[in-house]
Amino acid sequence: MGQITSLYVYKVVSQASPGVETRDLVAGLGLDPDGPIDPSNMVSSPAYYRFFADLEARDPEGLSLPLRIGASMQTDEYGAFGLAWKSAPDLRGSYHRAERYARVLSSVEVYELEPTDGGAYYKLLKDGDGSRGMQLSNEASISAVHQISDQISTVDFKPDAVFFKHGPRGPTEAYEAHFGCPVHFETERDALLVSEALLATPNTLGDATIAHFFDRHLEQELADIADAVSLDQQVRIAVAKTLSEGVPPVSDIASSLGMSARTLQRRLSDQGHSFQSLVDLARQDLAKKLLKDTNYSLAEVAFLTGFSEQSGFTRAFKRWAGQTPRSYRLG
Repeated sequence: MGQITSLYVYKVVSQASPGVETRDLVAGLGLDPDGPIDPSNMVSSPAYYRFFADLEARDPEGLSLPLRIGASMQTDEYGAFGLAWKSAPDLRGSYHRAERYARVLSSVEVYELEPTDGGAYYKLLKDGDGSRGMQLSNEASISAVHQISDQISTVDFKPDAVFFKHGPRGPTEAYEAHFGCPVHFETERDALLVSEALLATPNTLGDATIAHFFDRHLEQELADIADAVSLDQQVRIAVAKTLSEGVPPVSDIASSLGMSARTLQRRLSDQGHSFQSLVDLARQDLAKKLLKDTNYSLAEVAFLTGFSEQSGFTRAFKRWAGQTPRSYRLG
């Protein structure tokens, strides 16, 4: 059984038409209708889908309900997932980061960027029963991707097309007016088709605090490389700079240092190191700096050190430091 963040529950009810009763539906999920909203609180996906379908049936503007929900989303409401979007240099980077980090919001929702001629499909991959509630959830998710993409892009975000696996719940024109592009139903995917030009457009919401942190802690170390910094230190610094995009392959780090992957691995081995051990050390060093020198949440620190889930980060940190990240921060 999948899990979905309770954040979505509160966003759904916030967009219900005036006068529509929602408190009983929220309480039926075991949540307080008055909040507080904690994205880490989860509800089961079947229960969420039933809740969504029940609310749509009550709402006289049910056709636009999931579209309104998506359009109401703000990057900062997503916590570490939002940080993944807005701190990337361009939309392609945002999509790649979301592929890795979407599970923090839902265990049933996965995203994938699939290249095609002239651009790429940004696909929503979701397991489920195809129920009415799941269809509504898919529409809201695609609408949310559309909204956050527009928020972070330096140009108006206009996808080439939008696709849904299910049939339309009303006039197609209503969907096309919302997305500003052709919308196709009963297709093989739930996705937005995004042009290459849009994918490469710089983001406007680059996170200044992240930039400042990396400038302060890593750029000076890079400058010191000219002063005979050892190869293993160079590797650790290069790895640390890319961890928010995920753990880099050895070929990328080797290329950044002006050598082949085979040469880098041989030289590290000659010095008694392995690439994987240096990746581990880079993550450990960066995690400790982030925990002590910033106010990022533990989920955000996990993201910035290359982990897809906070639980994996916690296990690794306990292995590194003999204590939990929270204890280390408070110590």
